Amino acid sequence: MSPSSSKIPYGGDYNPEQWPQEVWDEDHRLFTRAGIDTLTVGVFSWALTQPAEDTYDFTVLDRVLDRAAAEDRQVCLATGTAALPPWLAKRYPEVNRTDFEGRRHRYGQRHNFCPSSPAYRRLATEMASRLAERYADHPALLAWHINNEYGGTCYCDLCAAAFRDWLRDRYGTLDALNDAWWTTFWSHRYTSLEEIEPPSALTEHWRGPDHTAFQGITLDYFRFTTDALLGCFLAEKEVIRARDPVTPATTNFMGMFRPLDYHRWASHLDFASWDSYPPLDAPPPWAALAHDLMRGLKDGAPFWLMEQTPSTTASRDVNPLRRPGELRLATFQAIAHGADAALYFQLRASRGACEKYHGAVIGHAGRDDTRVYREVAALGAEVEQLGDASLGARTPARTALLFDWDSWWALEISDGPSRLVKYLDVVHPYYRAAREAGADVDVVAHTADLTPYDVVLAPALHMVRGDLATRLEAVAERGGTVLATFLSGRVDEHDRAFLADVPGLLAPLMGIRIDEWDSRQAEFAQPVPEIGSSGRLVFEIVQLRGAETIATYGTDFYAGTAAVTRNRYGQGEGWYVATALDQPGVDQVVRRVLARHGLIGPYADHEGLETATRVAPDGTRLRFLLNHTAEPVELTAHDTATDLLTGKRTEAGDPLTLDPRGVAVLRLQ
Repeated sequence: MSPSSSKIPYGGDYNPEQWPQEVWDEDHRLFTRAGIDTLTVGVFSWALTQPAEDTYDFTVLDRVLDRAAAEDRQVCLATGTAALPPWLAKRYPEVNRTDFEGRRHRYGQRHNFCPSSPAYRRLATEMASRLAERYADHPALLAWHINNEYGGTCYCDLCAAAFRDWLRDRYGTLDALNDAWWTTFWSHRYTSLEEIEPPSALTEHWRGPDHTAFQGITLDYFRFTTDALLGCFLAEKEVIRARDPVTPATTNFMGMFRPLDYHRWASHLDFASWDSYPPLDAPPPWAALAHDLMRGLKDGAPFWLMEQTPSTTASRDVNPLRRPGELRLATFQAIAHGADAALYFQLRASRGACEKYHGAVIGHAGRDDTRVYREVAALGAEVEQLGDASLGARTPARTALLFDWDSWWALEISDGPSRLVKYLDVVHPYYRAAREAGADVDVVAHTADLTPYDVVLAPALHMVRGDLATRLEAVAERGGTVLATFLSGRVDEHDRAFLADVPGLLAPLMGIRIDEWDSRQAEFAQPVPEIGSSGRLVFEIVQLRGAETIATYGTDFYAGTAAVTRNRYGQGEGWYVATALDQPGVDQVVRRVLARHGLIGPYADHEGLETATRVAPDGTRLRFLLNHTAEPVELTAHDTATDLLTGKRTEAGDPLTLDPRGVAVLRLQ
């Protein structure tokens, strides 16, 4: 179920409750000029709409939605339950979270509720129910926005009790739990669920959340927290559905956000949405990876770009400004990767508090002649021109990248081999290499159907569970290629080491055995001369068991042993990379894999040029070309196509120029 629209919804977060009526009038005038047709409202409105437990006041929200309808705008209506009103925290202190150090917080900030609090659940669902009853049939309503950017962990007594219930449901018996957690270690065998405490600084942890004596306990608390917050979402969605069975509902995710396993949420969303604020120094494929991850949550269905800044953020120590053209480029990158909406945070800048300097379409002075406003308005005209051409379009990828939260968690809370290894730092280079080689990539869960793919990239697949190993073997059996990396195939679903040769269940496919591994400081680089590369952090010492050596280590007692291997398996291959290669090394390996399947794109040699393909429901193919450089790019057209942004038609072989940070949306003939 996706929101119904005749074009890409364009707009963003709007907080008119902060402003008098005359400002609303000016806002809507400016929205019209900029092509803004969609408003996300009510995100932090709980204290306004419920000023006391027994008092509800929807006067302002009525006016907001009625005004939107009068202006022919649509609304993504939030339930407002992401931040507690002060009266609730005062009357029910249990709703305030207890932190990792065991401190019960007082009222303040946001994301400040305990997900196990009965008072929070009761009052939040009552608010959602009343909103749905009041606005289900409102002409402006386009979608429901439940809560906002779920996150945070609580360690209170209520969560401890809920965790024990969760464990009872998961394991059934204490014997099964003790075996899963390997509690014969350090005299931890439990004889009652009541003996179990949440893993925190007061129990199993030292030096922070990633240093734990019992990885199994901490891993399960991560899973429990995901499910506890999901329970809050589902409770609100259930009461909305009772009043409104047809309007799609979502909550805005945060891309590659470690604390919550979004794959566990995916089936419960009507459509995925997320807020894109990439790291300051991130290369273009970083945001692309997050977009593809969000698209993969719903089996390739389009998602919404729920938030992005039109100019600058405010929450970081340093908040650089987007350069001219970067906003347009980022927006079309999202559309190229599956976005069916392009929204901003925020539409009008807040006058006070911590986001008053966060970028906005309309600044404090309310002007329409700023560079940012002009860029937003120009982009709005292009979105209008694009119309419905990309709505519902999917990506015809033949390459998949496995993205696994459990492997992420297990890898980064492990004692050894190296705390310097970070999951995203392993995963991103392989995604980047595939994308820069011109391959479309689906980013999928470990449970995904792998039959559509010729290439499966599985970097840092630390945990292997279920029938995944068998399904990966099936990819190679029929002629595909599977690539895994160091620290893959190490543990089962409980984070217990396999009683088998490393890489565990992946060993037959990879044709190798690993008995030892070397870990070094970040500044040490081990040369891998055959591919002119180097490895860092971890160096697994590979023994060949059917595989062939592609590249070797250059120094130390294991010089000459394999750093990269290839194993013939069935009609296909299993590749293994035993160290953290630099990006040029990863590029070489991935391109060799892609080339075997004819998946190198026509513009792979143009540095800084990104390509992506979407196929519309009517079969129309759209090719997006995105120039991430500050220089023009001269290309040769490979197909007969029409640029939907300019109307220009090109024939195969014609010259094609992209301006600095330029975009082309080509409808292939």
